[in-house]
Order: sequence, then C-alpha cells, then structure tokens
Amino acid sequence: MAKDLRIIYMGTPEFAVPSLEILIENGFKVVAVVTAPDKPKGRGLQVIPSPVKEVALKHNIPVLQPTNLKAESFHEELRSYKANLQIVVAFRMLPEVVWAMPEIGTFNLHASLLPQYRGAAPINWAIINGEKETGLTTFFLKHEIDTGNIIFQEKEPIHDTDNVGTLYERLMAKGAQLVLKTVQAIAQGDVPTRPQVESEAKHAPKIFRETCEIHWNQPALKIHNLVRGLSPYPAAFTHIDGKTVKIYATQLTDLSSKQEKIGQWETDGKSYLRFHTLDKQLAIEELQMEGKKRMPIGDFLRGNKLSV
Repeated sequence: MAKDLRIIYMGTPEFAVPSLEILIENGFKVVAVVTAPDKPKGRGLQVIPSPVKEVALKHNIPVLQPTNLKAESFHEELRSYKANLQIVVAFRMLPEVVWAMPEIGTFNLHASLLPQYRGAAPINWAIINGEKETGLTTFFLKHEIDTGNIIFQEKEPIHDTDNVGTLYERLMAKGAQLVLKTVQAIAQGDVPTRPQVESEAKHAPKIFRETCEIHWNQPALKIHNLVRGLSPYPAAFTHIDGKTVKIYATQLTDLSSKQEKIGQWETDGKSYLRFHTLDKQLAIEELQMEGKKRMPIGDFLRGNKLSV
C-alpha cells in the first residue's frame, strides 16, 4: 500500500523537479532527498542549491548532499531513513551498495525508449541522429548502466521543429506522470517488468566540445540535426572571420552547394547567411558570436560586416 512506502528520491536538475513534486502532491512519503552539493553560479559566484534541493526544503524533507557516494558515513545515513524504495531521476551513477539497499529496489527514469540511447545524453543524441520518436522508461537498476528490467515506457514524437529545449520540456512533464504511474504500481504490488533486448541497444554518450563543432563537409540535414540536438545547450559552433560562433537554429534550403565552396558562406549582409555543405546550402537563423548576445540572423548581420 502507498502508506507503507518510504521513498528516498535522488536527483539534481530541473528535469527531476516535476517527478518529486508529483509524488509529494499525491501523498507519497518521501523521507529524504539526495542531491548534488551546492555550487557557485553566475557572475557573483553565489552558492546556489540545486532545483531538487529547493523543492525538498520547501516541503521540509531532509536533504543529503554527499560528495562521495561510496563513503560509509553516507551509507549509514541512508540506512537510518529505513527506505524501502529509491527513485533516481537525473542523478549520478550509484554504487551497488546504494542502489541495492532498499527492500523493493531502486528505479530510474531515463529519457529514452531503452535499450535505445543508453547513456548521459539521450535527448541530444535522439535528435542528432534524426529520430522521429523517443520517449521515457522507468526501470530497476542493476550493475551495467541503463540495462535493468523495464517497468513502463511512454513514447513521445520528435517534431521537425524540435530542439533539445522543446523536447526536454515535454519529456520532463511526461516523465513525472510515468514516475507516479510506476510508484502507484509498486504500491499495489503489480509491477510488470521485462528484460531489455540487447540487440536493439543504441548509445548516448556524454557530449564533449569536439561533438559540438560543425563539419561542413557533411549533408545539410545531418548538420541541421546536430544544431537542433545541441540547442540551446551546449550549442553547436563554427568559426566565422576567425571568431567562434555558436549556432542555435538553421533552416534547410533547396539551394545546391558547390563542391569547391564547402564550408564557405554567402550573405547579402542584411537578411541571410548560408553555408555550403556537402549537398545543399544551410541557412543560419540564430547565432551568437563570442563576446556578443544571441540574436536572429538579421540583427546579427546589421551589426556585423562579414567578409565574403
């Protein structure tokens, strides 16, 4: 029964907030929250608590912020809450001694249809690879990352106009509903689990700076999807007149590229900036030059005279 569940919730960023809030709103007993240590942010380097910590404090839920997940002192503190279920949403990789601690187990919310896009950046890679559909999965943790038995899944279309920001928002909201559905099933003792099919696995490794650099000798659609899959953060980038420029939005065109001009751009200095790719010209819609604000292409061109 729901009243018998004692939940420890683990998460840090904004993505993990709706799932915590929906559990509280539905009367589930969250006995503690585990989140990342406070970090200095902004120009003044003011120490800011994580979004999940802010929600926990608002509801008078004890907060644990370990720097070492393998420390025995942390394990002892976890045990003291006598939780029988742990939930992980956008948190760090846990040692077995932690995820195996509760009687029922520990389940994770992952932003893909596992076993597709296992890893740190599933939303990014689904868009970068041109997928038309992704979704969410709740699953019980086991040794290998993102490989445990699936509990529930929910599909979500990827629209041609989506970038990481828009898809992230929808998955964040839908993920909270899936977490609630999963906890309700666990409370009722009716948890339908199934193993993942290894032959269907795809990987979503962490995004590094080199992932974000645009290589113009690729098809326009591939570059367009890279931009979508990295916007608004961390953003794809290229170089214009020796300066690093982040690209936030592009537009596919029917204009053919010239082989000898791949990587070069064309502009009227007022309304368009188009790069030659392997097949078509790709129009830049929104960008940010180093040291300047993010802006639409028209505003950028009016304030920056580019070489031809």
